[in-house]
Amino acid sequence: MAYSRQGTARLDLAAPYAGLRFGLRAGPLHWVLDRVPTPRRNPFALTYLLVLAGTTVFAQFADPGLVHQLQNMSSTDGHNLVHTPLRSLLMSGLWVAGPVWMPYLWAFAFTVAPLERRVGPLRALGVFAAGHVVGTLLSQLVVAVAVATGRMAPSELDVLDIGVSYGVLASLGALAGLLSVRGRYLALAGAFALVVHQIANEQDLVTAIGHPTALLVGMALWGPLRRPPGNGQWRRRGRRLGKQALPQPQPHAVLDNA
Repeated sequence: MAYSRQGTARLDLAAPYAGLRFGLRAGPLHWVLDRVPTPRRNPFALTYLLVLAGTTVFAQFADPGLVHQLQNMSSTDGHNLVHTPLRSLLMSGLWVAGPVWMPYLWAFAFTVAPLERRVGPLRALGVFAAGHVVGTLLSQLVVAVAVATGRMAPSELDVLDIGVSYGVLASLGALAGLLSVRGRYLALAGAFALVVHQIANEQDLVTAIGHPTALLVGMALWGPLRRPPGNGQWRRRGRRLGKQALPQPQPHAVLDNA
């Protein structure tokens, strides 16, 4: 960009596509481009989406018996959580619930990706994992109690439970706390409407417990996420210690020649 003596901006016509580049840097298109997920801005979200796309394609074209066996191994049902809790908690998040992947692309684009841009990939991963783990454990604990008290059949402990919806809802709940007041209310209203709609239509105890739990987990993390990474108190203390460690200038000795 070159400037005239009067201070007004003028385009350098000799530069190829100068007008196009200037237009892309300003206006609504610039706002959109700044929010499009890229490998640099969203390594966690894009990597996770690629994994989900791979397992979805595998589930569509692989041997159905093998797919059924792997998904049963990955399920966070009551029996798997008792015998192989770490494996089921990890592997259950590698599948989508159903044969369609595209809805998860939009879910990640509007929840996980913007959260990651604000807090970084590691903390976004932490939010996602916290929602997935807490939502799973609490919902399956309720099922186990219902089975133990005779309110549900023992077969409910073997119902397939896979998917990433808990992590997505936790990311949405956490993201709401980083938005403006109006954006926060809109995000939470949409999240609660989604949860209520799922409870009313699916009639599933697991999601009826797990989805609102995961959303509340994300909301409970507002405080830690609003703080910058690292402990400011320790950083300040380190700076003070560093200053104290520096050699202090010594006054020159005065020689008494008298």
